[in-house]
Amino acid sequence: MSKQASGGDERTARILALLDGAYGTDLRCFLDYEPQQPWQLLVSVILSAQCTDARVNQVTPALFAAWPSVEAMAEAPLEELEKAIYATGFYHSKAKNIRECCRRLRDEFGGQVPSDIESLTSLPGVGRKTANVIRGNVYGEPSVVVDTHVKRIAARLGFTRETDPVKVEKDLMEALPEDHWILCNLQLITLGRSLCQSQRPRCGECFLREECPSAGSFDKKKKTQTKAEE
Repeated sequence: MSKQASGGDERTARILALLDGAYGTDLRCFLDYEPQQPWQLLVSVILSAQCTDARVNQVTPALFAAWPSVEAMAEAPLEELEKAIYATGFYHSKAKNIRECCRRLRDEFGGQVPSDIESLTSLPGVGRKTANVIRGNVYGEPSVVVDTHVKRIAARLGFTRETDPVKVEKDLMEALPEDHWILCNLQLITLGRSLCQSQRPRCGECFLREECPSAGSFDKKKKTQTKAEE
């Protein structure tokens, strides 16, 4: 059973209103791709594993120019593909997954990116997180993407006590209204990159500090450690 730590509907509404006020309500994707070419987003998300979106966006223009379709990418020479994506890291496995993924899209899905999570997660290099990115951004299907930022902040805000991403996803789906699932992904990622960082969260500057049960706890922990060392 999921161990959700719900903050209550009113508190959740206040948190969402603060997030909307700080980051807006425009649905946008941090990875660059042509909307009419959803396979590009699929490839970009595979590349984003253990890599920043900014670095991926530096690599993909030349990548998609060299192989401008699913069919072309499916036949890309592996060594050339590895060289093209080298800067994103783990290029051996990523290149193999990207080529095999495009071959599956070509051979089994008519060159189209499927919309159901079962088909998406059957593709090489595609897990539940990647599948939900596609479902949310390409098909507008309400979905919760649990990356490292979302997982961390969901716990700090008290929306979950789980550590398994699938269980965190379930807790967030229960805690948040469906019309905020996709939007909240983007907002929490932005918050995680700017203020609510892993090691040194800037609680004093955070607009959620009055609603966050974890606010200030890191400063107290640091003071305690400093005093113990003295």
